[in-house]
Amino acid sequence: MPRLFTGIEIPQVIAQGLSTLRGGVPGARWIDPENYHMTLRFIGDVDGATARDVLQILGGVRRAPFDIVLDRLDQFGGKKPRAVFAGASPNPALVELQADHERLLQRIGLPPEQRKFSPHVTLARLRDTSAHQVADYLSSRALFRSPPFPVSRFVLFSSKSSTGGGPYVVEAAYPLLGERMRRHA
Repeated sequence: MPRLFTGIEIPQVIAQGLSTLRGGVPGARWIDPENYHMTLRFIGDVDGATARDVLQILGGVRRAPFDIVLDRLDQFGGKKPRAVFAGASPNPALVELQADHERLLQRIGLPPEQRKFSPHVTLARLRDTSAHQVADYLSSRALFRSPPFPVSRFVLFSSKSSTGGGPYVVEAAYPLLGERMRRHA
């Protein structure tokens, strides 16, 4: 059974910038830059028929390309940190793309995603790392901000069942079509 999720690939130049943030957190297992991505919708382990349905229905997404900026570093887990990530403020185009995935995947019978969408790129998974150590790491990198990068497609990824962090395989790519979203000043 494949483990599937939809996501946005991180351009190499942005991944290189993110990779410079590696280190300085005891107990961190840093994600390899080639596996950086932004998850739109986790699907999970599915059978072959469901995987085919997923492949087909995602072709119905019709959205225009847009830009994303990773504008902060943060952590998941609160007092027991479990991951460090680069986050993006959810812009309308990104939120609408994710909502399309949620709606279409529920249409083919997948249960709703229980977690609120939080656009991010996981940089490290943590084990036995104190909240104080993570706070020190984050405060020393508080000015982090990536350049804007274009999103012109989303992909369906597969992964092996593991503790996370890759390797991920692009099973299908879906171009975003139409006129680029215009910025309003």
